[in-house]
Amino acid sequence: MPLLELYHGSRHVVDRPLHGFGNPRNDYGLGFYCTRSHDLACEWACPDKVDGYANRYRLDSDGLAICDLESEPFGTLNWLAVLVRNRGFNETTPLMTKMKQALLEHYNVDLGAFDIVTGYRADDSYFSFARAFLDNRISLRQLEGAMRLGGLGRQVVLKSEKAFEALTFCEAESVRAETWHARRVRRDRAAREAFKAMTARYGFSEDDVFALDILRSVI
Repeated sequence: MPLLELYHGSRHVVDRPLHGFGNPRNDYGLGFYCTRSHDLACEWACPDKVDGYANRYRLDSDGLAICDLESEPFGTLNWLAVLVRNRGFNETTPLMTKMKQALLEHYNVDLGAFDIVTGYRADDSYFSFARAFLDNRISLRQLEGAMRLGGLGRQVVLKSEKAFEALTFCEAESVRAETWHARRVRRDRAAREAFKAMTARYGFSEDDVFALDILRSVI
């Protein structure tokens, strides 16, 4: 079974990640958030112009139960359900409130059954795309296209004690904020600009599915 090389961006050297600690309001709830991208970890290490570290690990995934939210039997609506359950956001319209309820009732995933969860990361720009879908302003097809913009990449989240025990710390690389914070800002800006261009270029198709269509199908 393959060994995975993972990175975790932080202000600190994290040589012993601890199970049960962290922010439960992250995308996939409580867990240790990593990426397979060195560059993305460097950006995560410097969210507010303070130097940080890109921590590198090896994960022995043999025997671990892995939930990939972007592969069958799961998909974008399951990813959204997990996101709205864990991330706090203001439901600014009645439709957004109803869509949140429908996603939680019909598309939610029990992540407690898995050791590792993988899928897209919802930073500021991508979370705004998700909100646009929930408010019926873009279609599901457009949202799925938006998730591939800006080179955001995917995150790998360790959820169980078994997963933590399979993780080995390798090294921590010092990361300079003057380089990587600016790159993070440029990535976010590029994603938003590409999203505007994509929606203007492709418009809507008669086969597009919107939030209101999904809501009607489950009522």
